Amino acid sequence: MTTILVTGATGDTGRPATKELLKKGFRVRALARREDARSRELAALGAEIVYGDMMSLRDVRLAMEGVERAYFCFPLAEGLVEASVIFAQAAKERNVGHIVNLSHKQSRPHARSKATQNHWLSEQVFNWSGIPTTHLRVTFFAEWLLYISSLIQRGRYVMPYNRESRFAPLAAADTAKIIANILEKPKGHGGQAYQLHGPKEYSHEELAAEVSRVLGVNLPYEHVTVSVFLELLGLENQTAMRRHFEAVAIDQQEGRLAGVDDIGTKIIGGPLMTVEDFIKANRSRFAREDDRNSIIPAGHGV
Repeated sequence: MTTILVTGATGDTGRPATKELLKKGFRVRALARREDARSRELAALGAEIVYGDMMSLRDVRLAMEGVERAYFCFPLAEGLVEASVIFAQAAKERNVGHIVNLSHKQSRPHARSKATQNHWLSEQVFNWSGIPTTHLRVTFFAEWLLYISSLIQRGRYVMPYNRESRFAPLAAADTAKIIANILEKPKGHGGQAYQLHGPKEYSHEELAAEVSRVLGVNLPYEHVTVSVFLELLGLENQTAMRRHFEAVAIDQQEGRLAGVDDIGTKIIGGPLMTVEDFIKANRSRFAREDDRNSIIPAGHGV
């Protein structure tokens, strides 16, 4: 049975990718930083959970033993390039046959954001390794709506981006299906850099209107500075995040995250999740505390 290593296994893409691979009958080794409810859930589903630090060559070598394919995902933090070198070295030592690497859509060598530039460098590291690798250059995730769910609960739709900037939200669950399908049948995907988008493009203001329509509430779009946005989320001390978001705001104005494609639908063999479907699937996350008892679960006629 093929063993696949999933990093970031308790994150937005790693967790559903692990579940998709388990459903396909693979042996999945899920690398997590620490034990929590999410890792215990994956263990209960049949994943082999290993705990380690992606910045430790020893930990990654141990996680890579017996692995034939792998998914590489690193958080928005310092250390991406070093982690990529460590991962590529360990994968090469273990003769891993294919890697799927999560990157940024606007990945390029002269990116304003250091994080985005590091994703481009990470892509080069995997290319240099000689291991067949598929780079997923993803636009904004639909999960951005969950990141501001506490504000939506209070009747505010706040973003640090120009209201006219456009993108097609892609659900992490769909990204996970793309990851799992490539790792299931990697032939033809090696050396590819896929720019991935959701099924429909919106401006930020249009997306706020769509969220308002589905939830049945009035959520006028509010554009604030990145600093104010992070303060609202209690992340005012996240310097690297602030710099990245400020650079991405310019990337968006230049249209670098805009567009749609049919790559994802071809890989998974079906449609991608719409914004309406995403909101319905996560409806309880957007409800005010005093409204939650009256919420009808998604899929029950909502």
